[in-house]
Amino acid sequence: MNSKFTHFDNSGNARMVDVSEKNKTERVAIAVSKIKVSKETLELIKEGKIGKGDVLGVARVAGIMASKQTSNLIPMCHPLMISSCNIDFEINDEENSIEIKATVKIVDKTGVEMEALTAATISALTIYDMCKAIDKRMVIECTHLLKKTGGKSGEFNFYDSSIK
Repeated sequence: MNSKFTHFDNSGNARMVDVSEKNKTERVAIAVSKIKVSKETLELIKEGKIGKGDVLGVARVAGIMASKQTSNLIPMCHPLMISSCNIDFEINDEENSIEIKATVKIVDKTGVEMEALTAATISALTIYDMCKAIDKRMVIECTHLLKKTGGKSGEFNFYDSSIK
């Protein structure tokens, strides 16, 4: 693992990484987040009976929109022309949870890990926002990069135990 911090210059000042010399390659990042809700809230979400509307539909759009706004939220992120962003949900009835998976793709000089993480996080926050009137005990957890491909650093897979 490269321990060099690229967002600082030799004097320790914050900087945006210069990617002008990098080659454009296809890059994909997948991030996940999970929101735990009450059993009652999960049933209302599944039945489409939350008063604010289609919770997962709105959360999907919010995640996609967030992926495109990442550079406005995180100071050292480059503004990017994302090729695609998909948000998928997996409902777990045993845990009363919803896992959000954000997949972001681009052909460019820098990766989209932060865009995928932002998309997953904002999707979870949107679910919270739409359900908070009936369930304030929701917990957002386990947000992390699941996988990334492309670029100089190569492939990363969260479940690859050889990566430290």
